[in-house]
Order: sequence, then C-alpha cells, then structure tokens
Amino acid sequence: MFRTNTVEKAKKGDQKAFMQLIDTEKEKLYRMAYLYVKNESDALDIVQDTIYKAFVSINNIKDVSYFSTWITRILINTSLDFIKKKKKIVPIDQEFLERIGEDTQTSIIEERLDLLQAINNLDEKYKTVVILRYYQDFSIKQIAGILDYPEGTVKTTLHRAINKLKTEIKEVCINE
Repeated sequence: MFRTNTVEKAKKGDQKAFMQLIDTEKEKLYRMAYLYVKNESDALDIVQDTIYKAFVSINNIKDVSYFSTWITRILINTSLDFIKKKKKIVPIDQEFLERIGEDTQTSIIEERLDLLQAINNLDEKYKTVVILRYYQDFSIKQIAGILDYPEGTVKTTLHRAINKLKTEIKEVCINE
C-alpha cells in the first residue's frame, strides 16, 4: 500500500514524507479511534497522540512495508490507554442519533444501536478484533500482525466475539 521509499525517507527524518504517510492513514485512524471512545474530541486527541508517537518512534518500525499495521497498533494501544485512564463509558451523543435518524428507519436505528452497544460491552480483546475485522476490513493475517497474535488465536478470538454478540443480541430481542 505504501511506497517503501516514502517510509524510508520518513525514517531518515523527512517530515514531508511522514506527513504523506499520515495523510493516507488519518481517516482510517480517526474512524477506529471513534469506535473505541464514541466521542469526536477524544478520538481526535487519540489520533493526535498516535501521530506524535509514530513520529517520535518511526525509527523503530522493523518492516517498512507494514507501516499501516504498525501505526494501527499504536492507535489501538493509545485508545486502550485512554480508556483505562478515563475509566468512563461515553454514551452515544444526541447529534449522532439525529444524523442516523435522518436517513434510516427507526427499526434499523435500533438494530444498529443494539449492535454497537453489544460490541461496546465486549471485553477489549474481542472488541479490538471485531473492529479490525468488520469495521476496518483487515484480514485475519493483518490482524495477527497488528496484535502480534498467531492467526489461530485471532480466528478463535473472532469466533468467540461473534458468539458473544449473537448471544447478547438474542437476549435484547427476547427482552423487548
């Protein structure tokens, strides 16, 4: 995805090259951070921290062809650190609900909110794998690289996460 020479330039201190790399990743990073914290301001802070950490430690990247994976791992760790530090659950804000309501039906909104809530209730390891797989479209192999897990572990974790989501969604449907 990235031209390795751009990453090599960034490793040598070329700030323009680093900014080019960030430019290609910034939207994906923001969306992922937002999925973790459900707050625009906090997501922007996490992305900013991630970019700073990446800039400071760009020399630590082992394989320049995995820049996207490397910076995604930094973002995940930064997001999890932020959540631990804040120790709070951020509810979905009213503006988000109104935006969804403008272009969808109520039942679809409820299903999405149920799914988002179910994902939010997962343990962090399950939540991370689900977000990477279904919201970021990473392959099992890419997720294994990002999280530094064996592929089999990623598959097992994803399978368990899906089963937990199915169970929770069924419970919500039964209780309604």
